[in-house]
Amino acid sequence: MIRKHVIVHGSVQGVGFRYWTRAEAARLSVTGWVRNRLDGTVEAEVEGTDSDVASLLDWLQHGPSSAVVSGVDSADIDVRGDTEFAVL
Repeated sequence: MIRKHVIVHGSVQGVGFRYWTRAEAARLSVTGWVRNRLDGTVEAEVEGTDSDVASLLDWLQHGPSSAVVSGVDSADIDVRGDTEFAVL
């Protein structure tokens, strides 16, 4: 299991990005959370197997069709053992 802290940049607020992220995380069996930040980015922590987290990070590179992602920053953090994926 791994956990990543992620910041998604671009036109990613007001387009359903958090809810699409939760749906994709559920499809991949990834846990964690996602929220909007005051600076217009979307922040998330995602946890799961290496391959499932990598798949979600790949998806975050473009997000839903209504979003325009200009970049994604991610860093390894400690695994917490979440059991669900929350929209905050």
